Amino acid sequence: MTWSARLAPSLDDFAVLAKQAFDALPDGFRKLSGDVVIRVDDFPSEDVLDSLGIEDAFELTGLYQGVDLGRRSVLDYGTEPSRVFLYRRPILDEWAERGDVSLGDLITHVLVHEIGHHFGLSDDDIHRIEDEE
Repeated sequence: MTWSARLAPSLDDFAVLAKQAFDALPDGFRKLSGDVVIRVDDFPSEDVLDSLGIEDAFELTGLYQGVDLGRRSVLDYGTEPSRVFLYRRPILDEWAERGDVSLGDLITHVLVHEIGHHFGLSDDDIHRIEDEE
């Protein structure tokens, strides 16, 4: 395979991969996460990095913003939809650095991790589940 004519995947390419990853998830998982908006950006904003105490934008591959399912109430009418952000450049950097996983699998991993937060799981909960697989 010649790489000389290949370009890095664009934001639109990532969005297609994220949609494919979401569509491949089990039906029950998709139904529970159905109102989550998936967005692809190159990097997190400076405000996001500051709020999380992160100095290097390459350290954050994804982010969940919203009220998780466990804390929602019928009184939450009119709230913003929950969002999952996938950050293209940090994901590409991790993918290139690792070299042991496909880009589609890494995007799926980050997406599922962030949707886990939508379900109310902490990072520790998600890592524990991953370790059990």
